[in-house]
Amino acid sequence: QGKFTLLRDTRTDGSFLVHHFLSFYLRAGCKVCFVALVQSFSHYNIVAQKLGVNLTAAKERGQLVFLEGLKSCLDLLFGEEEEQSGQPSPLQFISESASNLKALFDFVRTSLTPAGSDSWKGPVLLVDDLSVLLSLGATPVAVLDFIHYCRVAVCSQLKGNIVVLVHSNEDSEDEENELVVNSLCHHSDLILWVEGLATGFCKDVHGQIKIIRRVSLELTAEQDHVQIYQYKIQDKNVTFFARGLSAAVL
Repeated sequence: QGKFTLLRDTRTDGSFLVHHFLSFYLRAGCKVCFVALVQSFSHYNIVAQKLGVNLTAAKERGQLVFLEGLKSCLDLLFGEEEEQSGQPSPLQFISESASNLKALFDFVRTSLTPAGSDSWKGPVLLVDDLSVLLSLGATPVAVLDFIHYCRVAVCSQLKGNIVVLVHSNEDSEDEENELVVNSLCHHSDLILWVEGLATGFCKDVHGQIKIIRRVSLELTAEQDHVQIYQYKIQDKNVTFFARGLSAAVL
């Protein structure tokens, strides 16, 4: 509880980790607020059904609060956004001159604050993908402030967890995105860094994942624990193995 997990991908797509954490926390009985800025609800629902989880049922019973960023953006841009119960849209900053993510934070806090009748095990904030907020016009400082306030509210006050996906490319000239990624790396309790193979495409090995446990955050003299595996994505699961030890090689 109270942990911040950063999912980082470079030269590949790390969204399979988002689907894993979404289904994992729902099966564990946690209350999940999912800020989905990349795909539609139906996309996540189809993948979740393969993993044995029904997102529609989770929404209906109040366990899943889903923000469909694609739809909200279009509604705001074309003036079709209806205010829900007098509250502004969570992505209100798109139509305003000030880059202020307070409305999005208020949405997260309201969604995860337990009501008297709630019996969920713990709150979880899941964001896919934080880099999109920069593309929509938010400043790096606004994005980092948003994450900071979410950590205080969700991790410290509510004793919940936060899982965030960001895209990164060390060769990129997108300095704002790299600033956000590097800042988040310094604050994360756990980093799952997915990278494409340096040698290019391989049908038996889809990439490499670096698992970094930030022991140094606990102010001990220990170094961070780093483990590196390679992986292959299958239809309903992912297989991991030590580097160079895929079934195709052996």
